[in-house]
Amino acid sequence: MDFIDRLHELAAQLPKLTDAISGNEEATKNALVMPFMNALGYNVFNPTEVVPEFTADVGTKKGEKVDYAVMKDGKPIILIECKSYGTDLAVAHASQLYRYFSVTEARFGVLTNGVVYNFFSDVDAPNKMDQKPFLVFDLRDISESVVAELKKFTKTSFDIDNIVSTASELKYTREIKRLISVQMTEPDDAFVRYFAAQVYPGRMVQTVREQFANIVRQALKQFVNDQINERLKSALASVEPAAISPEADPQAASEEEDRDDRKIVTSQDEIDGYFVVKSILREVVDPKRVKMRDTKSYCGILLDDNSRRPICRLHFNRSQKYLGMFDSSKNETRIPIKSVDDIYQYAEQLKAVVGPYLEDQSGVAHPS
Repeated sequence: MDFIDRLHELAAQLPKLTDAISGNEEATKNALVMPFMNALGYNVFNPTEVVPEFTADVGTKKGEKVDYAVMKDGKPIILIECKSYGTDLAVAHASQLYRYFSVTEARFGVLTNGVVYNFFSDVDAPNKMDQKPFLVFDLRDISESVVAELKKFTKTSFDIDNIVSTASELKYTREIKRLISVQMTEPDDAFVRYFAAQVYPGRMVQTVREQFANIVRQALKQFVNDQINERLKSALASVEPAAISPEADPQAASEEEDRDDRKIVTSQDEIDGYFVVKSILREVVDPKRVKMRDTKSYCGILLDDNSRRPICRLHFNRSQKYLGMFDSSKNETRIPIKSVDDIYQYAEQLKAVVGPYLEDQSGVAHPS
């Protein structure tokens, strides 16, 4: 099983665990943190690899302990401080990590609540843990780019020089992305003035500045949406459409009619929902076979981009979101959900929908 598959497997367990572990640090460690370290390839039951309640006396403070130390050649390489599930990982919660970081040979500290993992190093000053993490991994939002960096911390790939060399770039890239996100929501005066000065020849009085604040915000959102839609169009154009006539498949005809609208905009929630479904189904089917087909009315998710094999529908075009689930007769039931993450609660039902499609294929004789 690949590293990313192990992470998806752990993420799939979250909905079943949250009530039992919320506010309970020991339960969080057992249910999430220890399996996470196992996914990285470390044997949590081998004290030469993982030391629980690691002690390193700091100045006048004696007997203080950090929850785990990952070891290599008898020395700590990663210190891990755990909080209970649901805890907000404020900087204050990393106080023990700060103290231990300066007196051990570990170059990396991790602060976690079992779901979010903040990775720290000493990018800003040698032997002093940074105030901000250079890498953040969220089990509820598994990004392939983040997993690629996280993989460097696995037992088989761990190379301290390689990680440290990229930590600085990762940290500043993450901060710049955060700033861009802030500007897209509430652009500050300097940001607005920069763009306004390129297109507006008049004097930048307060009323003009307020007008341009809204213009810049809308322009940024439209730009991002346009980029997403262009990439989706390119991806869809590269897939050869199935040769199914409207007469043979009325549902396909209806979907084609619904799709024949140049104004369809695929929202970020629909894209996120699509990736959640792919994440769930990767346990039973190659994720490359799970395709998205957006329409005016809903965003459909299909197996092999075949309208005869619907997996689910995302009805996200209104304030109340619905997940459309199919029964064995392909009748749809709309289930109200509050957020995209709620789709994980229906993981088993989604797998059950795909099952018969795979069984049908297994009984087909292929020509040699």
